[in-house]
Amino acid sequence: MKFVCQLLLILLISQFSSCQKNETPSTSKSNVTPTSPKPEPKTLTQKIKSPANTNSQAPKLTKTPDGNILMSWLEKIGEKEQALYFSTLENNLWSSPQLIAKSDNWFINWADIPSISKLSDGSLAAHWLAKSGESTYAYDINIVQSFDNGKTWSKPILPHTDGTKTEHGFVSIFPWNKDKFGAIWLDGRKIKVNASGDYNEEDLSNEMTLRFTAMDKSGKLSEETALDERVCDCCPTSVAITSKGAIAVYRDRSKEEFRDISFVRYQEGKWSQPKTLYPDKWQIDGCPVNGPVVVAKDELVAVAWFSLAGDRARVQLIFSNNSGETFNEPITIAEGDAIGRVDLTMLDDSSVLITWLAGTKDTGSLNILRAWSDGKKTKPIALLETSISRKSGIPKIVSLNNQAIIAWIDVNQSRVLTSSLNINNLQ
Repeated sequence: MKFVCQLLLILLISQFSSCQKNETPSTSKSNVTPTSPKPEPKTLTQKIKSPANTNSQAPKLTKTPDGNILMSWLEKIGEKEQALYFSTLENNLWSSPQLIAKSDNWFINWADIPSISKLSDGSLAAHWLAKSGESTYAYDINIVQSFDNGKTWSKPILPHTDGTKTEHGFVSIFPWNKDKFGAIWLDGRKIKVNASGDYNEEDLSNEMTLRFTAMDKSGKLSEETALDERVCDCCPTSVAITSKGAIAVYRDRSKEEFRDISFVRYQEGKWSQPKTLYPDKWQIDGCPVNGPVVVAKDELVAVAWFSLAGDRARVQLIFSNNSGETFNEPITIAEGDAIGRVDLTMLDDSSVLITWLAGTKDTGSLNILRAWSDGKKTKPIALLETSISRKSGIPKIVSLNNQAIIAWIDVNQSRVLTSSLNINNLQ
């Protein structure tokens, strides 16, 4: 969506975005001395040969109901065309890439990436973003389904029915029930655009909204709901399923431009009203492009996010033991040169692995630690060196049995790479 690069710390030059057209660097000094341990470099991962070629990006890892791991990614073909592929991890080997779709009319963004999801009956759903008009920021969500393990795909369905040539993106697709997929997304239908597709960035009535719909196997939509009428413009969303229903997390936006994390829950047949997860009080005029991630197991819920409230960089983690009805106090995971772009996965013992990026314009690292709901956590480890530029995207992690699978972008190769990590090495 419409980005401004902001340099938010003197020693930390992060790639944030305020969803505006013109790039205007700004600086902000951190007056807080880091208190979290500096991640120790350790070689704990083993490379898994990636199914992605060079000129690939936007990896997304998904754990399926039948205990497999899927990865989707984008790959450039020729000068203009992009292709969306997926692969299945089998015995620590990726299957041959399967094509979902390709086009020269997609909206490609480093943070707003395609995805794939799977129902318990084997049905697949995938999504991408397609241009809907001449304006750079006029694009629609396209969702397709497959009922033969990805050999063929249905015609694209738009989950939104507003018909406006505005922004629709940052989608989270998830199993809604045994016959339907659910989707939440950021929706720009309230934004007033002129004939050229532009809008007044100073008009506070131009608000991005958060919406939900369900889709059955025929592509029929139902239950479309406005979940929040004013949210942060361009931060990724996340959904998890608890034993009591779905919980969705996202970066909110108050009238005073506080952009803290909020959540909604689906219980007893309806969505709750939005509720602030924790009052960071991060007041910022533009979107930081740094969304939260939620995972769940039965009634245990964990949410990770980044904040720069008070010019203090923090990666935070919070737990709930009752499906999100109440939350404990947050655990500080990292400070100092952390820039966020978090990911999270729940392990069999109900602990979590959390990853985040940290560094400066010159050097960065992908870091990890293991944490428990009682506040216990391992020492942070720097898994690998990486750029913190937008080209590095958002590294992903998912767990299966005693290992975690990690996907990231090697900016030197312009390629999605993958590796495995023995969870027992993080005790």
